Amino acid sequence: MENIQHKHVEARGLKLHVAEIGSGPKAVVFLHGFPEIWYTWRHQLVSVASKGYRAIAIDFRGYGLSEQPAEPENDTFIDLVHDVVALLDSLAIDKAFLVGKDFGALPAYLVAALHPERVSGVITLGIPFMLPGPSAVQNHLLPEGFYISRWQEPVGRAEADFGRFDVKTVIRNIYILFSRSEIPIAAADQEIMDLFDPATPLPPWFSEEDLSVYASLYEKSGFRYPLRVPYRTLKVDCGLTDPKVSAPSLLIVGEKDYVLNFPGIEDYIRTGAVKHFVPDLEITYMAEGNHFVHEQFPEQVNQLIVFFLDKHGI
Repeated sequence: MENIQHKHVEARGLKLHVAEIGSGPKAVVFLHGFPEIWYTWRHQLVSVASKGYRAIAIDFRGYGLSEQPAEPENDTFIDLVHDVVALLDSLAIDKAFLVGKDFGALPAYLVAALHPERVSGVITLGIPFMLPGPSAVQNHLLPEGFYISRWQEPVGRAEADFGRFDVKTVIRNIYILFSRSEIPIAAADQEIMDLFDPATPLPPWFSEEDLSVYASLYEKSGFRYPLRVPYRTLKVDCGLTDPKVSAPSLLIVGEKDYVLNFPGIEDYIRTGAVKHFVPDLEITYMAEGNHFVHEQFPEQVNQLIVFFLDKHGI
């Protein structure tokens, strides 16, 4: 960890925070989800760099140590796609592997679909290929208290829910809720933060020190942008029709990830329907893996990632 270098890189007029280790000729760019940040990839950065790769993890715009856009309410997932390409340009990287977790999977796949010449391969954790748009997640098939539906409501409700607690408590609550196999769904008279039992300890693979790092970074950026991207922009059509990802790809699925219980997601993955969009896709299941499988079982995930990189990095 102490060998990871930090800097800010200009991308489309914003300074994005970059954590980097390794100096190999092939680059691997890690894209976080929520409530994560560059630090979520701490295990993978060191592992990939030790195998001869240039490992890079970013804070997306509006997150952590990266700058906020002037008008975040105008942003969509396509802004993240353009940012990744601009970042590759700024770092003088012609082609890279992209590794995405949670909502970070969406720009990883979209960069590969829109700019295939820039992508050597795609690895995603938990989230298969999906297009932002009205049908990205079938909210209407879940109760009104579904956490995505609540966080997609117009500005105010989620902010008030989070605002009852300090940042560290919000991150703790979400990490524990998202570590379960059940979809977080609140009752009509509850908010999402009310689902958390204060007596519940952190998972054994996530320390108080880890939590403090996350909290310190979200204290800098707040939750304004995360509530916009991914949540409130997830329904916004990205303007693509039947895109294809031609790059070799790997989907790592924790079988105890609550996302598998989203309507249609498990069938979409297990039947191979996802390969309509990503024809050259390998799928690996981890029986005990949850939504944070890369932190929960870092050694196993690192092995899968490095094997894929070595196989397709020739």
